Amino acid sequence: MRVVITGSAGAIGSHMAEQLKQEGHSVIGVDAFTDYYNPKEKRRTATELSAKGIEIMEADLASADLLSCITPDTEFILHFAAQPGISSSVSFETYERNNILATARLLEYAVQLKKLSGFIFISTSSVYGAQAVGNEDSEPRPVSFYGVTKLGAEQLVLSYARRGILRAASARLFSVYGERERPDKLFRKLIASIDSGTPIPLYEGSREHKRSFTYVKDITGGLSKMVAQWDKCGGQIFNLGTDETHTTGEGIDMIEKIMGKKGRYTPVPTRPGDQKETSADISKIRAALDYEPKVSLEEGLKREIEWCRGIHN
Repeated sequence: MRVVITGSAGAIGSHMAEQLKQEGHSVIGVDAFTDYYNPKEKRRTATELSAKGIEIMEADLASADLLSCITPDTEFILHFAAQPGISSSVSFETYERNNILATARLLEYAVQLKKLSGFIFISTSSVYGAQAVGNEDSEPRPVSFYGVTKLGAEQLVLSYARRGILRAASARLFSVYGERERPDKLFRKLIASIDSGTPIPLYEGSREHKRSFTYVKDITGGLSKMVAQWDKCGGQIFNLGTDETHTTGEGIDMIEKIMGKKGRYTPVPTRPGDQKETSADISKIRAALDYEPKVSLEEGLKREIEWCRGIHN
């Protein structure tokens, strides 16, 4: 099957591209290589994907001629591309453009693709708000620009499914970590800081935050099940993560134990829009698709630490 993955040079999209390629699909990646973090990192990832036979197209979904990067023979789309994070330096207009407008343009184009059998929107636990603890029927109450615009984009996608003009579904991802994690995320920053002996900022109260830390390849494994069992997924929303929770403090302690050295921290005020708890209720996807996360937090962190050290050697 010919699959297009938007945001293919990103932390999760790149792993998805590799997995589907390994499963025998023809995979085309699309990425805008924005400067939210150093584009050199994403271009390095794109080079790794190209070496594995994954074609990478550079295009901004909010402005590009989509015919130039998504050909009419496309059979499936996984839409990862988004403005991530809850940085106060990113304007609402940027979130709106990259999350809602880009998705709207992609949808308008997708309905013209005669061979397209499915469209998966990559959503987030941030749509639930500060306490992301319920099932898929829980009321969304986002508290960040990121969560608000991802919810808007998700509902736009599902509106096409409800009208019967596009077979689409949404996967709400929970607290993803692992190899290629964005450099602004805590685990990645902590690993680098311990190796360099430099302090990192730590938001006040964040050690007590609870998270369904989910290893990236457990995420891609769940999405692969959605693709393979697509007849069960059209029009659905699935929480995708692990139902095992840890505090952020436990994650920090685990990294320090694995690396054999304590980190150094500079306390900073709490971050507006941050989630207090993510706890993935995965009973729906477990029952529907036989999904089961496999990688423990300790094992996943060992793999991330090894990857981080590898890119700096």
